[in-house]
Amino acid sequence: MSVEDKQKPQRNDRVTIRTVATHAGVSVAAVSKVMRNAYGVSEALRAKVTDAIETLGYRPSRAARGLRGRSFTIGVLLIDIRNPFLPEVIAGVNGVLAPSHYQAMIGVSDARVQLETSLIESMIDYKMDGLVLVAPRLPSEILAKFAAQIPIVAVGYHDAGATAFDTVNADDQRGAEIAVEALLACGYRDIEMLSLGEREGHAVSVVRQREIGYRRAMQRGGLGASAPIGKIPIAPPKREAAIRKFLARKDRPRAVFCWSDLDAITLLSLAMEMGVRVPEDLAVIGYDNSSTAALGLVNLASIDQSGRELGQIATRALISRIEGRTAAEHILQIPSLVSRNSLIGSEDARQG
Repeated sequence: MSVEDKQKPQRNDRVTIRTVATHAGVSVAAVSKVMRNAYGVSEALRAKVTDAIETLGYRPSRAARGLRGRSFTIGVLLIDIRNPFLPEVIAGVNGVLAPSHYQAMIGVSDARVQLETSLIESMIDYKMDGLVLVAPRLPSEILAKFAAQIPIVAVGYHDAGATAFDTVNADDQRGAEIAVEALLACGYRDIEMLSLGEREGHAVSVVRQREIGYRRAMQRGGLGASAPIGKIPIAPPKREAAIRKFLARKDRPRAVFCWSDLDAITLLSLAMEMGVRVPEDLAVIGYDNSSTAALGLVNLASIDQSGRELGQIATRALISRIEGRTAAEHILQIPSLVSRNSLIGSEDARQG
């Protein structure tokens, strides 16, 4: 048996932080500092401890670490897993966590407040260090109560007055204005917005913020008196039926701004099926600039809010909260338009 084999614990031995410290020839406190990525740790010490951890196959007990202090686990709560915007947000979160000692645990909810509340409570019970909530549906006062127990950053939640938690958003009002301005610049005047039904949004949601921006831009363009907003149910098959009904209307507009690529891509698919030409018969702009929007067969013009960047910013904000920051931060990123074939039509198609 080699010296290295002798140093490895037997199959039934439990590797602890003390085992790692002994193997590395350092103190338990030194191992803890390396694992916390504490300031002032030398590269030589880090190399010793990292080598010992890899050799011994040490996996710290997150439950025990949670009892002592940090668990180095961040909860990420998603509301609607179907939204193509979410993978980019998760990629941003993981990108920040990868070089750190934190890891993300993802929970998936839906529009039910009771389930969302239950998942947050479970994450708190599991001693997670903080939460990134993506487009939560809970009222601000409920989030504030949870934030008194655990650091929280909300993405896609426009409450700049919150003091107990942080928010990270694209400027959704401005994003909708950019969409309308682009349609007006292309010569379209007969414009409508497709949004979610009244029950599917709230005052601080991205949906309602985009409606505000749409109306404001239409007003500036001299179309304030005719700024229609069509409401789409969130769940199939009513969702697809509503989009079909919109496409079949005799008074269908010449251009449409969809609150999300989620509905804009479905609209493009149904338009092709129903013989509605895009953009010749109907110009379309979505929101999120999802990876699907960029596919050649889709070619959807869309507002880019950089979900990856939002995820990165939210994660950094959460870590700074965990490390002791108490003053609330409310960060707004400016979105931009990615123009594709669904926007640019012939001169005849632009006349409303």
